Amino acid sequence: TEALAAAAEAREAGDTQTAADIYDAILEQSPETIEAIAGLGEILFEAGDSQGAEAMLAKAPEDKKDAPALAALRAKMTLAAEAAALGNPAEFERRLAANPNDHQARFDLAMVQNARGERMQAADNLLAIVRADRTWNDDGARAQLLKFFEAWGMTDEATLSARRKLSSLLFS
Repeated sequence: TEALAAAAEAREAGDTQTAADIYDAILEQSPETIEAIAGLGEILFEAGDSQGAEAMLAKAPEDKKDAPALAALRAKMTLAAEAAALGNPAEFERRLAANPNDHQARFDLAMVQNARGERMQAADNLLAIVRADRTWNDDGARAQLLKFFEAWGMTDEATLSARRKLSSLLFS
């Protein structure tokens, strides 16, 4: 609808307050609008309100809980929680400087980079693991890339670029 498009435009322009107000108005009229639930949930999550984002996810109708927009928000929240538990990225960089084949350090660094919004760097680190040892951690780097793609969205620039690189690695 026009209101959803206006909210998306406001978000892209960095005007999250206007976007949140539009999503709120949409939800007052139609409380089961998945795009508005997901949009407002993302705004809350990006503002550091994980509980508010969880509450928005809980408002989704049971038969629509697996909608792509909601799945993407859940994936972002899960990845951020995992990255927060990892610790200091400088430690991972130090370990990699000492041993470029420390795949666990590279993997953990990728998780932190993703949480910081450094998508291309995160993807490149996971691709480096796939290139060096595809079977490492039971194909863990490739599996994590797929989780990133889900969280970023299939039309995201980082997703498209990393998918091309992954395909050329796997099929060459």
